[in-house]
Amino acid sequence: MKKWKKILLAIFIGIVVVMIGGIGYLKSQTYSPANDAIQTAEKAEQASDWLYFPSKDTSKPMVIFYPGALVEPESYSVWAKELADAGYPVYIMKMPLDLAVLAPDRGEKVLKEQSKRPFIMGGHSLGGVMASRFAKDHSDNLKGVFFLASYPDEKGRLADSGIPVLSLTGENDHVLDKEAYQKAKKNLPEAAEYQEIVGGNHAGFGAYGHQKGDGKSTINDQNQQVAQRLIQWLDTIK
Repeated sequence: MKKWKKILLAIFIGIVVVMIGGIGYLKSQTYSPANDAIQTAEKAEQASDWLYFPSKDTSKPMVIFYPGALVEPESYSVWAKELADAGYPVYIMKMPLDLAVLAPDRGEKVLKEQSKRPFIMGGHSLGGVMASRFAKDHSDNLKGVFFLASYPDEKGRLADSGIPVLSLTGENDHVLDKEAYQKAKKNLPEAAEYQEIVGGNHAGFGAYGHQKGDGKSTINDQNQQVAQRLIQWLDTIK
C-alpha cells in the first residue's frame, strides 16, 4: 500500500474512533426517565420520530414539544399525559442523540401528518431555543409558544409575532443562564407571560432525576404544577 493511502486510512480510522467515542460519551451523559415517567410513557403511541399522547378532543390545538439536551423524551410523559387528558394531544419529539439542535425542523413531520390542525410549540432548555426557531419559521396555524426553563435566541425571535407566549421557570434552577434569560426577553412579545414555580428546579420540568449543576428542588409536585399552569394558559388561547 502506498504511503499516502496508509495516511488516509489512518486518518479515516482516527475519525471513526473519535466519532464512536463521542457518541458513547453523549450516551453516557444522557438523562433517563424516572420510573413514573416510564410507566406513563407506556400509555403513549410510539413512533420513530415521536412519543404521542392522543386526545379524543379534536377542537383544541395539538402540542409539539422539543426535549432538553440529552434528556430522553419519555422524561416528559407525566405532564404531557395530563395535557392530553385535558384535550391537548402532545407530540414529544425524539431527537438524534437526544439533541434538538441536530434536528431543529423535526416538527415538520408532525405538521405534514396533521396539516390542518392548529398547534402550540414548546420546549425545555436547549429544546426551547430550537422550538422558538421552528415556531418562527412555521407560523401557519401556530397558536402559541411556551418555554420551560428556556428562552428564544435571535434566530427564534418572536417579538413581532403577536402570538401568546408562556415562560415557566423554577426558583431553584441553577442550570438556566439567568443573565441570558433576562436579555432574551427582548425576543418575546411584550404580552408574554412569565411564571416561576416556587421551589422548582431545572430537571423538575421533566422526570429524570438530578441534573448536573442544578439546584435542589424543595417540592415533589413540579410536573403536576407544570401541567396545571400549561393547561390554564392553553385554555386562554382562542
